Amino acid sequence: MITAQEALSRLLEGNKRFVMDERDKSALPTQSRRHELLAGQNPFAVVLGCSDSRVPLEMIFDQGLGYLFVIRVAGNIVAPSQIGSIEFAVEQFGTPLVVVLGHSNCGAVKATLEQLKRPTDNRSPNLKSIVGRISPAVETLVERQPELSADELMPLAIRANIRASVNQLQHGSSILEGLVEQEKLLIVGGEYCLKRGSVEIFK
Repeated sequence: MITAQEALSRLLEGNKRFVMDERDKSALPTQSRRHELLAGQNPFAVVLGCSDSRVPLEMIFDQGLGYLFVIRVAGNIVAPSQIGSIEFAVEQFGTPLVVVLGHSNCGAVKATLEQLKRPTDNRSPNLKSIVGRISPAVETLVERQPELSADELMPLAIRANIRASVNQLQHGSSILEGLVEQEKLLIVGGEYCLKRGSVEIFK
């Protein structure tokens, strides 16, 4: 298995190809690759991303079948099922890297900002559960800078939500926390720009 830094470099190199519209032909799904994976999988990275249809994770990182262990949920939030899925991947396959990937103009973050500024009871309990998980990360921004509009708060809130998810993974699981402490696992955050197609990794 490659190191976490090598895995991160591999993702960013793939994203550069995606931005330049230069796909790696080996990333294309083929019958031989499907048959190769019948014996098992060995993903080099876990990516927890948003469900947004404009952010297909394998495509934006230019990776083929079997290379990424992908989890998608609106707002790239962290809940017990996501933590369990990540624990499974890193324990079962020894995957050294977890990336929490948010994106610009995230609808779930926008809905959260709207809820904080203009509370409503019209949302379903299920949608409220998503907004409820994003709220703690962004409500301090609203409280500290009430003069900012929702559009001005959006980029700040998106980053805050990504960082909150990273923090939850780093400290919300004894398994993941232990692997991080042993330097067997790296958990980072990143943001995908819908306009440029590029990914920026940050801590």
